[in-house]
Amino acid sequence: MQPAQMLQGKVARGEAAVGLLVTDHLWIDLIEIAAKAGLDYLIIDMEHGAASTDLVADVCRVGRQIGFPILLRPRSNDYAALRHAIDLGPCGFLLACVESAAELDVVRDAIYVPPRGRRRPGGPGNRWVPGFGADDWRRTVEDHFLVWPQIETRRGLSQREAIARHELTTALAVGPYDLSAELGCCGDFQAPELQAALRQILEAARMAGKPGWMIGSDAAGLARDGWNFVCLGEPSWILQAALRERVAQTQAAVRG
Repeated sequence: MQPAQMLQGKVARGEAAVGLLVTDHLWIDLIEIAAKAGLDYLIIDMEHGAASTDLVADVCRVGRQIGFPILLRPRSNDYAALRHAIDLGPCGFLLACVESAAELDVVRDAIYVPPRGRRRPGGPGNRWVPGFGADDWRRTVEDHFLVWPQIETRRGLSQREAIARHELTTALAVGPYDLSAELGCCGDFQAPELQAALRQILEAARMAGKPGWMIGSDAAGLARDGWNFVCLGEPSWILQAALRERVAQTQAAVRG
């Protein structure tokens, strides 16, 4: 699973890994666009997005073929949904709303074949491995599969240290909007309550020897704050903001 190893290696060298969370508009060419723009990964949002499983599998296939990391945010964190998601062929998961380390035991069952888990592999994800023995799965997929649990609730925040320490966690992630709503400051990303929570989450990651993942438009600021995996946001919204700025600049030029 070379793309996952490459992504982990970049962060291990002290560099920031920058990516996108694709919810509204997923298409094959986006992988090439992202790679040529210097991005490091894409996350396909199956929790909120409407992309078909065929398209998701095709995007994962292209990522696998060209060595570009494609992760999924599954629709839910139950065993069946996770097992189906890994069969589509990603190199990792961003897991929404994880509230306890015990939930990650379910994830382990879904991504590890027996005797370490309960996965029954199938689908295009099988093309990662050179053979179908347990050792093939462990060395090629299981030992490198990325798992980024998101802290998005008060309960998850209270369990951040245990979630960060779990053997499956490769980076501790945040869902800042949902967490801000839980903390009573919905959408105010500079609110003291949210900023304090973010510092606590990042510290929990550091204490566990794990990197942190965070989404936001100020990627440089997030990197300076110590977040290793940075997500710029959803590409359709980024495009909309860029177009709005171009229109405003053009109108301002006409007005003199």
